[in-house]
Amino acid sequence: MSKLFLLLITLLFNPFLIAENDPFEEINRVTLKVNKTLDKAVATPVASFYKKITPDIVELGIYNSISNIDDISVSLNNILQGKFKEGFSDIARFTINSTLGLAGIIDIATKMGFDKHDEDFGQTLAVWGVPHGPYIMLPGLGPSSLRDTVAMIPDAFLSPSILIEHEPTIYSLKFLDLIDTRARYLGLESITIGDEYLFIKDAYYQNREYESSDGEVEDDFDNFDDF
Repeated sequence: MSKLFLLLITLLFNPFLIAENDPFEEINRVTLKVNKTLDKAVATPVASFYKKITPDIVELGIYNSISNIDDISVSLNNILQGKFKEGFSDIARFTINSTLGLAGIIDIATKMGFDKHDEDFGQTLAVWGVPHGPYIMLPGLGPSSLRDTVAMIPDAFLSPSILIEHEPTIYSLKFLDLIDTRARYLGLESITIGDEYLFIKDAYYQNREYESSDGEVEDDFDNFDDF
């Protein structure tokens, strides 16, 4: 059954595997411009204000809490990828930080040897052999691929926040997560080289390849070993 599922998923993505994997480039470029406008008008000012008024220790506590919630999804994806040691380590990490770490505000688990991992269902699909499909620039969210966009659905159901029935709390957590993430990337816009659209796309694919292979990415420099 699992092999049939993987076959169907692969067949779904394969028609889009053209040379540059970007059949939606025209609309993607328009979406990028819209995202930049929204970022300049809303996200950057709010993130800058958040960064200015929030003490570093409070900002770290907020980041730790959000990261702690994420560990449940990370653990399940590690297990789905067959990395059981990492998966059970993530569960232990979540348990320790949720209790001794005061709901994850303090990261005690790392000091105890339970390192933070970064996994999502998009990476799980990659490990299962599902190709990334075409590049997609999501409105308000940024770069993605067809595979990673579809993977957002199970990731949402794997998050403990789905158990929260109070909608204002859910939206507040998501908003805080977005602002905290944007605040940590303030100033990175200046590193863009050449065509911004192509730069972002290449950076996205390279980063996802790095994450999916747990940092074990083959480079082209091996071809020069004999010279």
